Amino acid sequence: MANETVFKRYKGNPIITAKAVPRANSIHNSAIVPFENGYAGVFRVDEIDFNFTMHVGFSKDGINWDIDPDALNMECDDEYLRIKERTYDPRLTKIDDTYYFTWCLDSPQGPLIGLATTKDFKTFYQKENITIPSNRNCVIFPRKIGGNFAMLSRPSDLGHTPFGSMFYSVSPDMTLWGKHRFVFETTRSSWQSTKIGPGPAPIETDAGWLLIYHGVWTSCNGYLYYAGGALLDIEEPWKVLYRTKDYLLAPTELYERVGDVPNVVFPSSAVVEKGNMRLYYGCADTCISMAEAKMDEVIDFVKTHSY
Repeated sequence: MANETVFKRYKGNPIITAKAVPRANSIHNSAIVPFENGYAGVFRVDEIDFNFTMHVGFSKDGINWDIDPDALNMECDDEYLRIKERTYDPRLTKIDDTYYFTWCLDSPQGPLIGLATTKDFKTFYQKENITIPSNRNCVIFPRKIGGNFAMLSRPSDLGHTPFGSMFYSVSPDMTLWGKHRFVFETTRSSWQSTKIGPGPAPIETDAGWLLIYHGVWTSCNGYLYYAGGALLDIEEPWKVLYRTKDYLLAPTELYERVGDVPNVVFPSSAVVEKGNMRLYYGCADTCISMAEAKMDEVIDFVKTHSY
């Protein structure tokens, strides 16, 4: 298949389509983690009335999924926070015995990032929103750094953002966030020249925090989404050690080219087991696919194909 320098696409792609949920128009850009003896996920489902909802799913092998036809409900003690608008693009991070789950939600003032926790993927507790509008992408690091929780986010504007710088922030309690640090921004004349944003939760390695991220190029025919990689300093993750000038994955397969939003590879989950990475990604805002790579090869590619 095309552009498989490191990642090899699963031959059965796409692994999840709208057929998995009765009211789905599409299922894409979702969060998957190891759970108990298999895997659990929170899936973005765009319904046939174009409401965006999130659904819980389980799998024994990470490929064949059973997704709840009913939308995920959260327990919330604060009526102000209770979800009333569309919700989409979830991410998951496990810290100790708790799964922290972030997503983008629409508000009258623009998109922002919500936060919830779960331990069993049955009961979810909605917490304070962790950004103000406008912000479209957020991932939480899988451990505290310097005694604080940490995240990467991508502030935006009210529309389809014409810019896309990434920032690092910390919190003592997952509620109050500050000490914002610029990480990196778009580059000129590149697959990441329009905007960038964090993908799966950063992965701790001996070479640094491995971040898989998306980049967007604006062609004469519209937007194209790609996947790239970066290595960030372990103790000061706003410091970029390496960042790919060559993409890791591009929309070249039919299921990545054709869909509700054509030409999209949107990495949103990475499962690492025994030195191998499974990268789950949204395709053309329509379905979910998976590609695999050896961790050492991904790290080597990031180091040798960087600015």
